[in-house]
Amino acid sequence: MADAQSILTVGLPTLAVLIGILVNNSRFNDFNSRLSEFRADMNRRFDDTNHRFDDRFDDLSHRITDTRDLLRAEFLRVEQVLDARVKHLEENR
Repeated sequence: MADAQSILTVGLPTLAVLIGILVNNSRFNDFNSRLSEFRADMNRRFDDTNHRFDDRFDDLSHRITDTRDLLRAEFLRVEQVLDARVKHLEENR
């Protein structure tokens, strides 16, 4: 009887602790899988946002280049007009 009682006294709490460890381990595994899914989702979202920013910056770069070319053409035209006026003034002296 004493042997059975000592086995129950030691074995039952040990079994309860073992079951608790196994349950917690499975919960940690579930948490890790959810966390990895969350990280993958966040990485996809950040990649999408980066692509949007890249597209916007490319568009802005093209617009700046077009504006620069337009301004160069306008400045060239103004320079030619001023050269013509200076030439006219020099000829009329």
